[in-house]
Amino acid sequence: MAIKIGANQLARIRGAMAKAQGKRVLVDVGGQWCSWCHILDRFIAGHADVRALLDANYVWLKVNWSPENKNEALLSRWPAIRGYPHLFVLDADGRLVHSQETDVLESGKDYDRAKFIAFLRAW
Repeated sequence: MAIKIGANQLARIRGAMAKAQGKRVLVDVGGQWCSWCHILDRFIAGHADVRALLDANYVWLKVNWSPENKNEALLSRWPAIRGYPHLFVLDADGRLVHSQETDVLESGKDYDRAKFIAFLRAW
């Protein structure tokens, strides 16, 4: 049986995990409707070095945004999002460290490996 939990609860769980592991939280906001969200998922899965860097330094929290489920209780805590996917970097206590538009990480029809690695290392 699957147990449904809300985005706020999941964020608290991920924050606790990050704190215990000495990591930051990478909040990845998007949805099934978002083509660039799927491209980002494939990019991370297809680049072992990017995934290793992400896993070594972050707890990854994917948050859905859609017209049917805007997750306003969670997302209203941070700056407004202009495009999807959007990345927020939080410290282990849930404080916003950085808000990242992902279009600057793109290259053509994909993401730029060097730019994405630089982003992950910066925060």
